[in-house]
Parts: sequence; structure tokens; C-alpha cells
Amino acid sequence: MSGQRNHSEITEDMARDLLESLDEGIHIVNAEGITIFYNRAASLLDGLAVEEVMGVHVLEAFPSLTQKTSTLMNVLETGIPMGEQQQTYVNRKGKQITTVNRTVPLCRAGEIVGAVEISRDITRMKELSEKVIDLQERMREPRAKETVLQPRFFRFEDIITQNPVMLREIERAKRASFTRSPVLVIGETGTGKELIVQSIHSHSPRRNQPLIAQNCAAIPSSLLEGILFGTVKGAFTGAEDRPGLFELADGGTLFLDEIHAMPIDVQAKLLRVLEEGAVRRVGGTEMRSVNVRIVVATNEDPLRSIQEGRLRRDLYYRIHVVGIHLPPLRERKEDIELLTRHFLQKAKEHVPTRVEKVADEVIDAFRHYDWPGNVRELENTVEGALNLATGSEMKLEHLPSHFHPLRRHLDAEFIPEVKNLREVLTRVEESMIKQALRESQGNVLKAARRLGIPRQTLQYRLKKLRME
Repeated sequence: MSGQRNHSEITEDMARDLLESLDEGIHIVNAEGITIFYNRAASLLDGLAVEEVMGVHVLEAFPSLTQKTSTLMNVLETGIPMGEQQQTYVNRKGKQITTVNRTVPLCRAGEIVGAVEISRDITRMKELSEKVIDLQERMREPRAKETVLQPRFFRFEDIITQNPVMLREIERAKRASFTRSPVLVIGETGTGKELIVQSIHSHSPRRNQPLIAQNCAAIPSSLLEGILFGTVKGAFTGAEDRPGLFELADGGTLFLDEIHAMPIDVQAKLLRVLEEGAVRRVGGTEMRSVNVRIVVATNEDPLRSIQEGRLRRDLYYRIHVVGIHLPPLRERKEDIELLTRHFLQKAKEHVPTRVEKVADEVIDAFRHYDWPGNVRELENTVEGALNLATGSEMKLEHLPSHFHPLRRHLDAEFIPEVKNLREVLTRVEESMIKQALRESQGNVLKAARRLGIPRQTLQYRLKKLRME
């Protein structure tokens, strides 16, 4: 019995240590509303010492709350969990804090024995998002006797390609730019989705109106709704009258990136705005007409996102009026030399260097690489090599280590007196896998990333080649 009791005590200590180590504030009360756990993160948020809250009734520790406004007391009374609730309040030290709170009841044998509230501090993120919205709003205000310079967006002629598929998609985007139909741009990370979006706006009749972009994965769901649709005073604690991005983009274009990362409930409200052409601020009743052209993007297969429950099917059909599919760089090999020389000249504008040309061995290595990071990775690779080059030519030795084996695989001396193609390819594959594993200290996942293939594929090839 004593051994069992000791095991229980250790488990409880471990749980307490875990809760204490979290960045989120944790506040637990018993069935009477008395605090039985209050971690350091919660005390920092509220500006209270742990000792001031532990063993004290929640309404006594926080006199500004009432039985109705306290989420903990509300959940104790109803037994119904409360989802993410945004709250802005002034803590005991006079600092304004914005949190996202989730409150759930604690039950034993069907009886409510307490409640726990988890608070996440989003003060800084809220401040930054509001500054961006305020700046965009000020840019829209007419200024007497001042010339307001429009930001310079990319245009279709800025896109460098001779790939037939890419040229076809650019032509589709050009034709779509003259309409107000929604556009869905699909492409892996780094393929140039934002270039296409900016070009559509620059080529459209809305070119002199705002283009506003928002990454749906960069903002918590509780903030995203208010940022998109705006808020009215009193919508939640600390809420103010504030327009959303739809209102700020009125007459122009709203670009929503990583649409699959938008919470499902916000997707439903987005669909309603697209259907009605009007927006209702969070907490408000008034419908405000907006004339906004929507362009969205995703770096995932949208059908897979639908199957996995991260993208509403009805929203997909509404935004996929025009679809633009950007090919990855590994399918645009004819563009690699063009892009390399372009990025060289671009990087020279801010990197002091004597480099004037790129060695053929570099172009060969680039053509035999799969580019998992696509065009963005190519640009960063060129700039990185330019920082290391000391002469007038960018060479293979200036590239990251994962490019070096590629040149050896192209060298005829690497495979002397071997004439069977299958044997040549097997030797090359073995050598590349060994090199990737050495550079990854035997970590298969990291080696697979270096090779630009899935981990499962590498494991299969290791087994097939009988390599340990």
C-alpha cells in the first residue's frame, strides 16, 4: 500500500511540475470556487502573487468579476465547457492584457468537482495586428496637398520563366485579373504564389485600390475573426469599434494565404461574406456592403485538406472559380539558369562582390537538385554563395555541402569502366544516400530532407540496396 501511495504522490508532483512549466496560465478551482492551483504564468498575466490567489475564492481574488462574468464560476454552474474566449483587461499592475481563455469543468462520477481555465497571452500579437490595421486605414485616408504613393507590386512581366506550364498559368491569371471572380492559387511553398497574386492585382482595374494580404496561419483563430470582419465596442471585454480587412480592402483586393489553416467556424463566416457581399463586425448587427475581390492561396492539395476536415467543401467551390496551379521548380528545369543569373544580379545590389558569372558546374549541380524549397530556396542559395565567393566566378565550392556530391555523380571518373546504366544509377544512388546520412549523423529523416524525398522512400531504398 505504501508503495502505491508513493507512486500516486510522484504522479501528482509530476503533474504539478508539468503545469507549472507551461507558458499558458493555469487556474484551477474546486466545486466551491476556491483556487486549488494557480501557476506562475497565470500570476504574471494577472499581476498577482500566487499566494494572493491560492486558497481564495475566485470572486474574492478578482473583485472586478461577478458570478456572471467569471468564466470559471459560469462553468461550475452550467457544466458546459467554454471555447476560446478573447478577453482584454487591466491587471493588478495596471497593464492591459489580452488573453484567449478556454474553460472546462472537472468531473468525477458524473459530478462537477471543479473547473480549470487555460489562458494564453496574445497581447503583443493583438497590438501588432491592430497597428497593421491602423496603418492600412491611415493609408486609405485622403491627404490634402499630399501625394500618396502607392506601393509597387509585382507585375506579370517580373515573373521569369520559359516553362510552358508556368506560361500557361500566367496567361490564365492575366485573363482572370480583369474579372472580380475569386481566384485560388495552388502551389508548394516558394513557388511564387504571392508574385502571381500581386500581378493579378496590378493587372486588374483595381490596381489603384488597396491590396491587403493576411496569412491565415499566422494569427490565432480568436483574433483572426476580428481582424477580417472588424469588431464593435463591447463585443468582448476590451473590444473597440474597429474595421476589419474586408472594409479596408473595399474597392480593392484581399489576399488570404494558407486558407486551409483558417478555423472552420471562420471559414463559414467568410463564405457568408462572399455570398452576401456584406460583412457584419464581430458583436454587431449592422451589415456593411463591401466590394472586394478575393484571392486565396494554399500550399496543400485542397482536396486533401477537404478530406482531412481542414477546408470546407462549400467554401472550396466558392473560391475555386478560377484555379491557378504553379509547378514546383523541379518541374521547371529550363528556368534554373535564367533564375540563377537573375538572382545573381539582384543579390549584387546589396552584397559587395566581384562575381560576374556563374560556373557551368554550378548550373549543372542546380539542374540535378530537386529544390524542395523551390524558387525561394534557389534565391537564398545564390545569395549565400555570393557571400562566400572571393573571385569573379561563383563555383561549386561556394555552395552548401549537399550540392557537392552532385558534381561527383556527374563526373565520368566517378564510375570508371561501368557501362550498364542500371549499375551506374545504383552506384550514384548509393553514394548520394551515404553522403546524406553522413552529413545527417545517421538521422534518416534529416537525410531524406537533404535528398528531397519522403522518409518512407529513403527507408525503402535502404532496404532495397541492403544498406545499414
